[in-house]
Amino acid sequence: MQNKMDNEPVIVFSGTALEVSMVKSILDDNEIASYLRDEYIGTIAPWYSGGGGAGSVKIVVAAADSEKALKVIEEYNKNIK
Repeated sequence: MQNKMDNEPVIVFSGTALEVSMVKSILDDNEIASYLRDEYIGTIAPWYSGGGGAGSVKIVVAAADSEKALKVIEEYNKNIK
């Protein structure tokens, strides 16, 4: 039985529009449904949605997928360094 909390939105990543689009693509490849938050305002006026403009666009997933998404993002972060 699915728990109601499994559908709660969880922010798993934030960054620039370019970073977020790369990570979202990787999540899509791993069959993790996600959507972007503050995509437009984060591009037009990033200082408005994130302090100093850093991390202004966010990726949101369902709580049920958050652990899997965070593992994928951790692997992504290891590979870009």
